[in-house]
Amino acid sequence: MVAATEIVQLHDRLTREWHGPNAGTDDSLSAPTSESGSQSGPAGAWLALVEQQHRANFDLWHIEDEARAPGANDAEIARVKRQIDRTNQQRSDLVEKLDSEIQEWLKASELPNPNAPLNSEPPGMMIDRLSILALKIYHTREEADRKDAPTGHAELNRGRLAILEEQRADLAGCLDALWQETLGGKRRFKLYRQLKMYNDPTLNPAIYGRTEGGRS
Repeated sequence: MVAATEIVQLHDRLTREWHGPNAGTDDSLSAPTSESGSQSGPAGAWLALVEQQHRANFDLWHIEDEARAPGANDAEIARVKRQIDRTNQQRSDLVEKLDSEIQEWLKASELPNPNAPLNSEPPGMMIDRLSILALKIYHTREEADRKDAPTGHAELNRGRLAILEEQRADLAGCLDALWQETLGGKRRFKLYRQLKMYNDPTLNPAIYGRTEGGRS
């Protein structure tokens, strides 16, 4: 795993690129949209996963906004809801993949130490939170800079921005500390499976309880 500062910088750079005037709507989870930093080899491949996971959060953010649009009709909201479910599943799968790749890399050094204290969440979940914070920071900064905003709006959002940036700095520091303590055998983490049920036709009664023509 690379330093948290590099992950934060990657999130910020990609968020700016994807909001840019030449950004498309179809370049998303199938492959990274740009070079993920200057890393190569395993570190570069892992950063590409970080990029894909951030893209899932980016897409989810904007898909959810479609459902909140005042003029959205019932059919549009239903379509968006299904898209949200698919994208959120991809997001969760990529979080697990990040942690799985880290654990595979650590195995060669017989880490994490099974006797070390357990951290409450693994790196992938922390990176997911950093990704969401990057999006909140970008859009809050947009609101702080809005020219047509009502009186007090800019000041309010500058205050919110300071809070978000402090939260992200704290979380990035915790991620770096977890990684260093894991490498030193002083802390461990587990791969926590999301085990989501809503997309599984064998587990969600709202799906398996209905046939094509109605209830079974």
